[in-house]
Amino acid sequence: MSTLEIKNLHANVLPNEEGQEPTPILKGVNLTIKSGETHAIMGPNGSGKSTLAYTIAGHPKYEVTDGEVLLDGENLLEMEVDERARAGLFLAMQYPVEVPGVSSSNFMRSAVTAVRGEAPKLREWVSELNAARDSLQMDASFSERSVNEGFSGGEKKRHEVMQLALMKPKFAVMDETDSGLDVDALRIVSEGVNRAQAQNEMGTLLITHYTRILNYIKPDHVHVLVDGRVAESGGPELAEQLEAEVKRPADAEKYRRQAEADAQAYEIDARGRAEAAAALSAHDAIMPTLGDRFTAAAFAAAPPRARVLANFGAGYNHIDVDAARAAGDLTDGPFAAIATKLDTA
Repeated sequence: MSTLEIKNLHANVLPNEEGQEPTPILKGVNLTIKSGETHAIMGPNGSGKSTLAYTIAGHPKYEVTDGEVLLDGENLLEMEVDERARAGLFLAMQYPVEVPGVSSSNFMRSAVTAVRGEAPKLREWVSELNAARDSLQMDASFSERSVNEGFSGGEKKRHEVMQLALMKPKFAVMDETDSGLDVDALRIVSEGVNRAQAQNEMGTLLITHYTRILNYIKPDHVHVLVDGRVAESGGPELAEQLEAEVKRPADAEKYRRQAEADAQAYEIDARGRAEAAAALSAHDAIMPTLGDRFTAAAFAAAPPRARVLANFGAGYNHIDVDAARAAGDLTDGPFAAIATKLDTA
């Protein structure tokens, strides 16, 4: 039985330019994860979720000012990044990086060799690699392609979970692994995480904005991170409560007020403001967990004008402007101003 303990963790994000001060992000995080457990971390943007993931992994952009991260009693914060991996820590990144010129198979074998301390025998390695790849429904050509180069979002996430399956860590930190995945890819990736956990009694720290991945990867505990601290903890029901709270009328009213302010700022006429308010009245119906983005199905089903206005009023730019324009919703009047804002955002 292994244990990952995060004790009173404080961390700053370092500035990009000289003369600027570090920005405090984590302000005393406490969390304990045991082998076989899944802990989901949820919370609004800017609350410190990704900072927590990268601080644990040892990203140089983050500076620890207090606290400890203990893996079986050993302080990970005193280790280099590669030492943390050998100790049993794995990070699945929200935005996996491309490594041109390095084939996936060579990358995987080098990583596994570094973690295990010896290179796997070639015949056994080929069998192990193929099994991991096939379980994630990845084409055989992936082995010879450069790491993540030209991969779709779903392919990159499956590639991350393939690494997870081969490296067999004690604990995996999954930073928004569901980001950018369609329903089928989400299911395949989630099954891969569940399989790794079942085979290795891996502990999982799952960072997400959405409850949809929690339908596939069932959490034992859910924690809400707010302003760099764990503000609330509970069981799986806590995620459902969060989703319900986001859809309160007060939130819809907040978005309507934002739409009004944006409309005035862009000199959108009264008709445009009324249409924006009407679209945002239906905003709750197409908003997913924690109000971060729209679900693909509901978003596609909404009229183009409603999609544009809902995103505009809520301050989001992830919309299909071209489809809305083709449908005649961005040709003149207030919607032309919206299109200009979104095209340049």
